[in-house]
Amino acid sequence: MIDPFGRAITYLRVSVTDRCDLRCVYCMAEDMSFLPKAELLTLEELDRLCGVFIRLGVRKLRLTGGEPLVRRGLMTLVQSLGARLGQGLDELTLTTNGTLLAKYATELAAAGIRRINVSLDTLDAGKFAEITRWGKIEKTLDGIFAAKAAGLAIKINTVALKGVNEDELDTLLAWCGTHGFDLCLIETMPLGEISGDRLEQYLPLSLVRARLKTRWTLDPTDYQTGGPARYVTVRETGRRLGFITPMTHNFCESCNRVRLTCTGMLYMCLGQDDQADLRRTLRAPGAGEAELADAIGEAILRKPRGHDFVIDRRRNRPALARHMSVTGG
Repeated sequence: MIDPFGRAITYLRVSVTDRCDLRCVYCMAEDMSFLPKAELLTLEELDRLCGVFIRLGVRKLRLTGGEPLVRRGLMTLVQSLGARLGQGLDELTLTTNGTLLAKYATELAAAGIRRINVSLDTLDAGKFAEITRWGKIEKTLDGIFAAKAAGLAIKINTVALKGVNEDELDTLLAWCGTHGFDLCLIETMPLGEISGDRLEQYLPLSLVRARLKTRWTLDPTDYQTGGPARYVTVRETGRRLGFITPMTHNFCESCNRVRLTCTGMLYMCLGQDDQADLRRTLRAPGAGEAELADAIGEAILRKPRGHDFVIDRRRNRPALARHMSVTGG
């Protein structure tokens, strides 16, 4: 699959649910209304769609949410997709908040998952409860170390939040080095209505990087995972540090990914509203692989050059109304 700008689309992010057991302040409103079950694709439908994408050239699949592990029966999908590894699919991975990892880490590893991303914005229990609104950090930490024990490589995803966790990013970097985890810092993105002022949350990673360089030696590296992060190696720990900067630096020039929602909508760009309704094609009478492939191909030809994340400073409105949990991280 080649988009209008010559980029090969080889990476599919699949949101298996919009639901989550936490309510992180930068991601969701506290009183979120979730989609009715009837609107969601079944796990079998998600598996079928993923199979078509793999046959069209997708080599990496990431399962996301919401929180993917809250989806009932998810392991059947993980196992089915894991069986495609080496059969067109090079990597299957997952992004999670870690609260259910203690239960599922061993099964995820057995299904062929080798590395995961875990969202963790603070090591302080009180701040963790504030950011997630009701989360208990012990569950996430237990999950992280269960995943490590199961042999999974772990990358910690941390959203940099002005006045919230900016004073402990240095501590997080040291903690990751101690336990053998990579760390990826992310600028907050203007997606979805939340309670609070997004401008108060926004912390440019250019500033964070400058602060970290006063203590750590950040060596250039050409390491890439296929995602938007730009990496350095922290000489003192030997671990990687990534920066995802949708606000201060557009990372679209090498974009190789599209996003499939739990309702079957295909978003060609995280920062645009254009979508393709694959659920309609999937459920149309007599529709087969050829029809799905045609619908996907037509959508890829609409993939834009890049996003344009802008916060409406006059009204404090997000760039897009949909929440990150709907699109899939």
